[in-house]
Amino acid sequence: MAHAHDSDCPGCHVPAAAFARHDHDHCARDVLVRADQLAGASGARLTPVRRRVLEILLEEHRAMGAYDVLKRLAAEGFGNQPPVAYRALEFLVEQGLAHRIRRLNAFAACMHPGEAHAPAFLICRSCNSVAEAPAEPVRAALDSAAADLGFVIERSTVEALGLCPACLQAEKAGSATGAGA
Repeated sequence: MAHAHDSDCPGCHVPAAAFARHDHDHCARDVLVRADQLAGASGARLTPVRRRVLEILLEEHRAMGAYDVLKRLAAEGFGNQPPVAYRALEFLVEQGLAHRIRRLNAFAACMHPGEAHAPAFLICRSCNSVAEAPAEPVRAALDSAAADLGFVIERSTVEALGLCPACLQAEKAGSATGAGA
């Protein structure tokens, strides 16, 4: 589903720009509006703590562990019991508003809530930033390989580990500096 703001906020829908500087506040506002619409349409309740957890994930623009989220919630007066964070995170994942990044045992806001998509998560091994990239060709290949074996895939998650552009540049600069020593 295309949004009218795509050209204004390339990070929302252009995977190459996800690691680049962009107006992420614009992306976050759009996701929050969609979250409110989706919750209302499904009859689910986006409680203040659930909404705040989604906002926290959007503010950080990286995957966060449940305890990192809990620290933020506790500092803001939402309580400091682990179930507070875990229940909110589980709700967001169930509603398609967040994704669980198993490699990091963390969660990231979905940048395309309400859209049928098969994302691949590009995880920077240095800074843990995460970009959600489209993976329809990967999913099609998996479905085809599974069908050859009589298997039907119901859910898949693709997680790729590497370096984001900033960390790759820093690593190259460090290698160049170290090479002359």
